[in-house]
Amino acid sequence: MGNKKSNKAETKNKELKTCNFVKARHILCEKQGKIMQVWNIIDTEYLQLDKEVPPTKFGELAMQYSECSSAKKGGDLGWFPRGKMEPTFQSVAFSTPQGKVSQPFKGANGWHIILVEGRRA
Repeated sequence: MGNKKSNKAETKNKELKTCNFVKARHILCEKQGKIMQVWNIIDTEYLQLDKEVPPTKFGELAMQYSECSSAKKGGDLGWFPRGKMEPTFQSVAFSTPQGKVSQPFKGANGWHIILVEGRRA
């Protein structure tokens, strides 16, 4: 039984490492307090209920709260390759599984939450 769990984790790690492109949305806020407001909404309405955050809802939150120019597109960053984003952002984006939301984190441009919509080699 332990081997199945171990194999599943190895497969997941292998999938994350072989990904060369990520399709993501994000919310960027200068202040930690503001990103935590967004996180509380996501956590209460979805994560605590074991639900995935729908991209449309994440997009609405981005339009309402994000301070990035991508906010008007619902935080949509499209597909991007390794090496295009700043290192902290890239690390979180490429280590977050498809359909999942990252924890809030501080990057070079402020506080972020990322929703990974797609992954490809």
